[in-house]
Order: sequence, then C-alpha cells, then structure tokens
Amino acid sequence: MPLNGISRRTVLAAGAATAAIAATGTLAAPAQAAPTLPNGTSTDKVLVIGMDGLRHDRIDAASAPHLKSLMTNGTFGVSLLYAPPMAATSSGPGWSTISTGVWPDKHGVKDNSFAGKDYAKYPGFLARLAQVRPGLSTYAALDWKPLDTQGTVTPGADTKLVLDGDADGYTGHDATIATETESILCHQNPDVVFAYFGNTDIVAHNSGTGQKYLDAIAVQDGYVGRLQAAIKARPTYAAERWTVIVATDHGHADAGGHGGSSIEERRTFVLAQGPGIAAGARPTDTRLVDVAATVFHQLGITPDPAWGLDGKPVQQRSTDPFDSLQSSLGARVDETGIPAGVLGFTHTAPSGWSVINSAMGTGGMTEWRGWAFATDEFWSRTQRDQSRELNVRSRGVFAVADSDEWADRATSGTYDSTLVTPAYGVSGKAKARLDFTTLYRQEGSQRAEVLASFNGGTPVVVKSYTADVISQPQSLTVDVPSGASSVSFRFRYTGSNNWYWTVDAVKITAL
Repeated sequence: MPLNGISRRTVLAAGAATAAIAATGTLAAPAQAAPTLPNGTSTDKVLVIGMDGLRHDRIDAASAPHLKSLMTNGTFGVSLLYAPPMAATSSGPGWSTISTGVWPDKHGVKDNSFAGKDYAKYPGFLARLAQVRPGLSTYAALDWKPLDTQGTVTPGADTKLVLDGDADGYTGHDATIATETESILCHQNPDVVFAYFGNTDIVAHNSGTGQKYLDAIAVQDGYVGRLQAAIKARPTYAAERWTVIVATDHGHADAGGHGGSSIEERRTFVLAQGPGIAAGARPTDTRLVDVAATVFHQLGITPDPAWGLDGKPVQQRSTDPFDSLQSSLGARVDETGIPAGVLGFTHTAPSGWSVINSAMGTGGMTEWRGWAFATDEFWSRTQRDQSRELNVRSRGVFAVADSDEWADRATSGTYDSTLVTPAYGVSGKAKARLDFTTLYRQEGSQRAEVLASFNGGTPVVVKSYTADVISQPQSLTVDVPSGASSVSFRFRYTGSNNWYWTVDAVKITAL
C-alpha cells in the first residue's frame, strides 16, 4: 500500500478460523496458511505485545510466571493515564498513545470514535518504520478492528492478520493470534512484530477484576511464554538481539469498566526486556508514550525532533533534580482521599533548591502549604476531575503549588510561595535559557510568575501566566547582563482558594 510515496506490500487475513490452543506448550499448527513476510534485514528485532485493559496491580495476584519473569529480567515502569477532557481512558486514545508515542493533545484521538485523529502528522511506529527503514520486515496481528480500519497500528506493516472482533470471539481470537504470531516468529524472519490480546478487557467488562480476570491474565501470560519460546527456537536466535515489550492501553474499575478518571481506570504500564534494558528496574519516570520511542531505540533509530515524540526509551533515566526526592516522599497528613500507604509528597527541596514561604499564609492542608514535591498518583488523588489528571508531561516527582487544595482547611492570609533554582554559571555568555514543563490553571486574582536573578540581585519578572497551560513544555530565554557570572530562576505563585501550578524537568542552559 502506498505510504508517503513508499510502496509497501500488505496482506490482509480476515476471519481466520479459530483453534483451541493450550495456554502453554509447544508450537501449534497455524490456524491457516500463514502469509509470507519479506525476509528481515536486521539482527535487532522487537516484539510488542499489547494486552487490552490489563491492570498491572492484578498481575501479582495472577498465575503469570512469564510476565513476572519479564519483570525480574527487564524494566517495569507503571504510570497513570490522562482523563477527560484530554481523552477518555478508552482503547482508541490508549492504543493511539502507544503506537504514535505522543499524547492525545497531539494525535487527536479522544475516544473510540477516533474523531480528530492526526495520524498523518503522528503516525504509528510501524508506519514510521516504513518511512525511515523500509527494508524492515514487519507484522501485526489483532482483532480489535479499529486498530486497523482507523489506521492506528497496522499501516506500514508488510503483513497483517485482522480478525473479526465481536465480543463473543475475543477469547478464541486471542488463541488464534497467539498461534499465527508464534508461527511467524518461529518459521519466518520478521524484524518488528505487534500482537494484540484483548480478552482481559472483555472479561473485566463482563465480570470485573476478580478471579475470572486473574484467570484471563493467566491465559494471556501463557501466550507471552509461547511467543518468547518461539523467538528462542529460531535457528538464527544466537545471532539476533531481541527486545520484548508488553503494554496496556488503560486500566479498569474493580467492578469493570473504564473511560473515566479513577486511579484504577488510569493504571498503565510498560514492561520491556532486551539489550541495554536493566534487569529488575522499577523506574518512576516511565510513561505510556515510551513504547514507540523504545522500539526506535532498540532498532538503532534516532527519532527526528520534527516527529515531536513525547516518549523516551525505557532505559533512559531522568536527570530531573526533583526525581532525586523519590526515596524521601512521605504519606498523607491532612488529605483523606489518599490511601495511607501511598508515599508521594515532601516539602524538602532538592539539593541547591529552596522554597521561600516568608509571605505564606498559615493553616490550610499541610501537604500543600507552599511549594511541595509530589507524584502523579499522590497529587491527582486529592480531587478528581479538576484537570490534575492532565499533568501527563511530568514524570516521576514534580513541583506543585496548589492553593485550591491548601484552602480545603481553614487558612489565614494568602497563598504566596516561591520556588528557587540553584545558581548557574553564565560568565562570558550572552543569553540564558530556562526549559521546563508546566500544567497551570488560572482563576481570579491568582498570579504565577517566573523571575530571573543575576549574581543574586533583585529578581526580575521574565514570564507571567494569566491563562491555562495544559501540560506543555516551556522555553524562556533571557539576556545576560554585562559582568553577570550567575543566574537563578524563581517560580512565584500567589492566590487564595484558586487553582494550581506544576513545574517539572527544569533545565538551565547558558548560551
């Protein structure tokens, strides 16, 4: 099929006969004659396994030895999704985020209608590979048909298996997808494979996340084991470098169902094992957009900045100073909606940073009295559906000034708190640039200002926020005065019972 001027040969297999297949065991005969893929050209190879609606916190309770082995021998990063109004916690936005490596405010998919999709600008990783490395041999197998008909996953694949995705057929289709993909891996030479298993989602919708859900996880875990065994059975395996990535598109409420803003519906994970990926790592800075970036990295492809990816490879750790606070985060003090076991906030600034609270009012919620440092799970639990769920471009620990939550207990005075960076050398430089990511909601007389101070002098306002900024990167450049040797920046937030401001990924560069 034509893709940006590149001719790709795609074979569509639809309505393949289902087969009863054991969850574990040796290679089974394919349900139909497998189409022939072009011969692969890379010794770096990637298998991406998508498991629909798989809550990572239920894997521990399931009989899932293969997933647990991947966790032991690979990197397992958990995180939370967005929620409306950015996008529903549904499959359309979730798989679009996984495939494209960008958040819904870029790829445009907000729900399962796929209205507003912009895959032309932000194509899926298989389509991107067809553009930049057309010699790769690629295969996709799935049975939720919008991933094909809407162009989410399959464009760019040399060969695809697309089965009818009716609700009564998902279990059988998972088995067929496992067998067909197993045969492709064992008997042909693909470079990149995407296999989709959907029964966990169907079971959760029908029965919640109890024992039947755990049983469905166990069956899909068996499919994971079979695909791994097929890779290891390849005659050329010793000369190949395989990466296996497992991810999900959204979570589920305990009783089943998703699309909303609860923590359980927002739960996602990225699990990866392969060359250069640390064993046993549990990073706090992984996000769902990292799947596509990891695929590219494992294939030796450096993304063009023009692609606008939001993701990064799973093995690439954050150098954000706020993330150094992870081990010192504490439990709730005044907040009642946050479970006691969730460790997620501190008022202690990173080394070299400081918080000025000399003009800060008294009383209020202890957690939010002045700038604090928190995780997504801790902060977004404070109050649902007030857009805290949209802080998607923050990773790990971030700085937050939240006058709305602070005012949920009796206060005196106003909210006035300033976060101060360390001083950075600028001797002999003409300009200094401040980069950071922010989520800001404006209300009433609330003020948010970024100030610059050279050589410890009087801070000067270089940026004021007067309107909402929904999780976007910011870049401010200031002139360095003659004779200045250092610069520090300040983030000052003032208000009363207004909204909030988050800051993350702060970087200062002398130019």
